[in-house]
Amino acid sequence: MKKLIHGIIDFRKNVIEGYRETFARLALGQSPDALFIACSDSRVVPNLFASTDPGDLFVVRNVGNMIPPCSRNGYSVGDESEAAAIEFSLLTLNVSSIIICGHSECGAMQGILANRNAISSPNLRSWLQYGESALKKLQSGYEINPGLQPHNQLSQINVVEQKKHLESYPLVQEFIRDHKLKIYCWWFDIATADVYSFNEQEGRFKILDDAEAERLLAIIENRK
Repeated sequence: MKKLIHGIIDFRKNVIEGYRETFARLALGQSPDALFIACSDSRVVPNLFASTDPGDLFVVRNVGNMIPPCSRNGYSVGDESEAAAIEFSLLTLNVSSIIICGHSECGAMQGILANRNAISSPNLRSWLQYGESALKKLQSGYEINPGLQPHNQLSQINVVEQKKHLESYPLVQEFIRDHKLKIYCWWFDIATADVYSFNEQEGRFKILDDAEAERLLAIIENRK
C-alpha cells in the first residue's frame, strides 16, 4: 500500500502534467479501440506490453480471463459482469475488436489442473468451472504448442475455449456476421515478456512479431 500511495504522489508531482490534456479530452467521453479481456494476475499489464495510452482499451479482468457462456435466454450463465462489459463495449463504445488474453504461470490454470473441487474457497471453486472445457481437451490429448508445461498448455487451450464462450452470445454473433467485430486470442509469456497470437490457420499460438503483426493487420483491412 505504501508503494501505491507514493506512486500517486509521484504521479501528481512528475507525471500528471504530461497527461493533463489527454485526461481533459477523455473526460468528454471514451472511444477505445478494443475490449481487452485479461486475467487479474498482477504480473499481466496490458497497457504496458501493448504500449497503449489511457482511453485505448476497455479492460475486463478476472481470475483466469474467463467468459461464462450465454444461455438460451440470452443471459450469462455466470457472473453478469463480463456479459455487461461485452454489451456495453459493442453497443455503446462501438469497439470493433475483442482480445482474450491468457498468460503463462496462471494460478487459475494450476488450480483447475490440480482439481478445482479440492479448492476450499467456494466462489473461486465455482468460478473455475468455466475452464473445465479446456481441461477436458487437455486430458483428451489435445495440444496447441507441444513442449509447454501442462498448466501453460491448459492456459493456451483455455483462451481458445473462452473465445467459444464469447461467440455463444447472440449480440457477438450478430456483430461478427455483419463484419463489425473480430475476436483475437493472445497469450502473454511472463518469463520472456513476449505476446503470442493464435493463428487459426496453423492452429497454434505464434509470437506476435513483425510477420505475425502484418498478417493480423491484413485481416483487419480485409474486414473493412
